Amino acid sequence: MVNRALLKLGLFLKLMRLHQPTGIWLLLWPCWWSIAMATQKPMPDIYLLSVFAIGAVIMRSAGCIINDIIDREIDKKVERTKNRPLASGMLSLKNALWLLVLLLTVAAIILISLNNIAIIAAILAFIPVLIYPYMKRIMPWPQIFLGFTFNAGAIVGWAAATETITYPALAIYLAGFFWTLGYDTIYAHQDRLHDEKIGVKSSAVSMRDKTKIFLSIFYLIMIILLMFAGSMVFHGHNLIYYSGLMLALVHLLWQIKALDINNPADCMKKFKSNASFGWIIFLGILLEKSLTYF
Repeated sequence: MVNRALLKLGLFLKLMRLHQPTGIWLLLWPCWWSIAMATQKPMPDIYLLSVFAIGAVIMRSAGCIINDIIDREIDKKVERTKNRPLASGMLSLKNALWLLVLLLTVAAIILISLNNIAIIAAILAFIPVLIYPYMKRIMPWPQIFLGFTFNAGAIVGWAAATETITYPALAIYLAGFFWTLGYDTIYAHQDRLHDEKIGVKSSAVSMRDKTKIFLSIFYLIMIILLMFAGSMVFHGHNLIYYSGLMLALVHLLWQIKALDINNPADCMKKFKSNASFGWIIFLGILLEKSLTYF
């Protein structure tokens, strides 16, 4: 009985992808960047950072469950995903739905602790989460839809910190959008050959050998948008922040130059490195805020 319960718990945790935290960081970073940049103090509100960290874990897990429910038949045909709990049949659809309801209930409880503007923004942001898994059947670049979906936390975070939604929040949101186009294209190259065989659409399938050109464009636009956000927030006192952005750009250039799109293991390595990239931006914001304040 105990062993069975532990097995099911392990399957639940696997379904939530808690053993793969990179996705949590990628969802969290636009939130934290926005909160840190929006605050008028040298340090952002620890409570808000904590709430959004917990929310990122919950919503990323919920998104994975929704994706696995909708994609379970496709996942059976792909080497990398065929052993996922739903695709392999080790976990029932009913169990997955109950876990999803539980996670969304906890998310709702957390959400009501925020102000009304943040609540409305978060509710609107959740709708695309339900639609995204279908996009790979329709759009040649489903990463476009993911970019709009995955970075809504930038707007919610700004609203939670200021009770407004202003241009810097939109700039961070769009920067995250182009960042997502880049890193999720790298991620998609892991499955490119399988996707081509079964007819699944992705930016990796569309770009192929032109991937590095597109990545260069996406990442450059991202850095420009973050510079624009910083110029509106720091009002000329942004040397440290811009220096951080240049360091972040070096990281992105390394990703592009070293990437081997025909090596799934290397694609995963470069994809995971974006979690570290997020720290560079975040620490640059914190250092600039601290120096500006004092």
